[in-house]
Amino acid sequence: MSLSKHYLISGGAGFIGSHLAELLLQNGHRVTLIDDLSTGSLSNIHALIKRKEVHFIRSKVSETTDLERYIEECDGIFHLAAAVGVKLIIERPLYSIHNNLHETECILTLASKYKKSFLLASTSEVYGKSAKSRFSESDDLYIGQPALLRWNYACSKLMDEFMAIASWREYKTPIVIARLFNIVGPRQSGRYGMVLPRFVKAALEGSPLSVYGDGTQTRCFCHVADAVQAIALLLEGSPPTGVGEIFNIGADSEISIADLARKVISLTRSKSQIEFIPYEKAYPPGFQDMARRKPSIDKIRARINFSPKYSLEDIIRDIAHSISCNSIR
Repeated sequence: MSLSKHYLISGGAGFIGSHLAELLLQNGHRVTLIDDLSTGSLSNIHALIKRKEVHFIRSKVSETTDLERYIEECDGIFHLAAAVGVKLIIERPLYSIHNNLHETECILTLASKYKKSFLLASTSEVYGKSAKSRFSESDDLYIGQPALLRWNYACSKLMDEFMAIASWREYKTPIVIARLFNIVGPRQSGRYGMVLPRFVKAALEGSPLSVYGDGTQTRCFCHVADAVQAIALLLEGSPPTGVGEIFNIGADSEISIADLARKVISLTRSKSQIEFIPYEKAYPPGFQDMARRKPSIDKIRARINFSPKYSLEDIIRDIAHSISCNSIR
């Protein structure tokens, strides 16, 4: 076990942030969680905030009283706070852009001042319209035009990456960037358009599973427990693993969205049907979907021996169990 440290997690009450906090506590660390609960939830951390090793601050990062003191006193920062989900990004594009850029600038400036280890959670969305069979960290990025709403999130997260790399180059801030690919699991909400919890919830209710487009688009799904193990390992070292570098985090086993719906129905033993909805009926004008989004995980596998342990079947069962338990409460 590594020596006890104190980590700050922005977005700490969110889906990934709460799982990361649990892991860091299991590893013997202390955590400060900052979250304004705009997309996070107190229910995600209700058991954690009772512990003396946990300090929770309900606030946006940029509005946190004494933020500089918290950053000066911590050993490292996991910056997970961001606007999330296709639905939110389509409905509130200006908020999404401003929120991502401003909050990152605020916390990164202080991390730079005190030379704190800093992990930026980025996204597979930055690969844009690339037609490659799998995406590698050294690939060029192909972003769509500004008139198409989908790309505002990708561009804002890409600018976050540029800021982080610039901070490392100019001020030697020990930053690491993690590009996350379809991280899923218990506590993830379908409210913001996340496909797997939306499918599982509908199947458990016996409602139709709505597949947008023709369902041939493919994705790779990674259990949040696997993802946070990788995220923690990238920053826990002294110095962090791969300072100034970018790492894909995800699984590399593909499935079409139509087949995903069928698998969810089968594993939950649901009587639900699948309904196919054209994109133009599901989203306002300006939405584009990508045919594939498969990561190369060769780099992170070589660096920290990362290999996802959970199968897609494990993931679906865990999500179904979590939703069923919450509905009983």
